[in-house]
Amino acid sequence: MSQIFTWIWVGSGILLILLVLLHSPKGDGMGGIAASGSSMFTSASSAEASLNKITWTTLIIFLSLAIILSAGWI
Repeated sequence: MSQIFTWIWVGSGILLILLVLLHSPKGDGMGGIAASGSSMFTSASSAEASLNKITWTTLIIFLSLAIILSAGWI
């Protein structure tokens, strides 16, 4: 059981790294993609908002599992 949570923790860590790298350092982020004709997002701000929500959710999963695994609750 502990191994499953460890793999989820490692996967969420890798996903978190990729999501942070998708953010633009100047604040444009995925807005450039959305503005260039992507039909997935209605505007640049919604693309950035979606990316922020996914990043925060992944961060919460990663930190929660880090605490649970390090405390030995599983």
